Amino acid sequence: MPRSLRPVPVTITFLEMTARPARPWPRPVNLNIAQLQARDIPLHFYRYLQWRVGKNHHWEYRLHMEDERLAAIVHAETTVITVLYLDGAPAGFFEIDRKDSPIVDLAYFGLMPHATGRGLGRWFLGQALERAWETDPQKVTVNTNTIDHPAALRLYQQAGFSPVRQADARIRPLGDTRLVEIARSDA
Repeated sequence: MPRSLRPVPVTITFLEMTARPARPWPRPVNLNIAQLQARDIPLHFYRYLQWRVGKNHHWEYRLHMEDERLAAIVHAETTVITVLYLDGAPAGFFEIDRKDSPIVDLAYFGLMPHATGRGLGRWFLGQALERAWETDPQKVTVNTNTIDHPAALRLYQQAGFSPVRQADARIRPLGDTRLVEIARSDA
């Protein structure tokens, strides 16, 4: 197995927020941005978002899934997926999972590389948290790991999340061959 495809050890930090944030971060100025909820998102577009947002952080779990299993998750009534657009092109997304009511999980949150460093992360996380708290859950959860964006843990804590535990895990990176197979299956 090539070195780049060996499992990568990570430490996962699990966080929770037990009270709605006091106020959202302000919308960045002088940026052409929009956010749209993706209802019945096509699987090829969902995988594109997962790959573009998470490729540098080895977001691989959902990319390994078969179509039927993935569709059952992303098309569930309890799943909310919102896509961020910058200058008319996809720039990031968040996914909220409400299946474990009264706990809401921010299952995925991130920006594509071309959208980072422009002040969008804080604002977009605030938008995700507004959606997460719409149903007045007991708490909102999220997790991050040591190969996620270097600012992720700090950003979550600044938003009001508190770490509750950590766990060690291994992530299986996707090789180019598998990525091509995934792309072809959605053609």
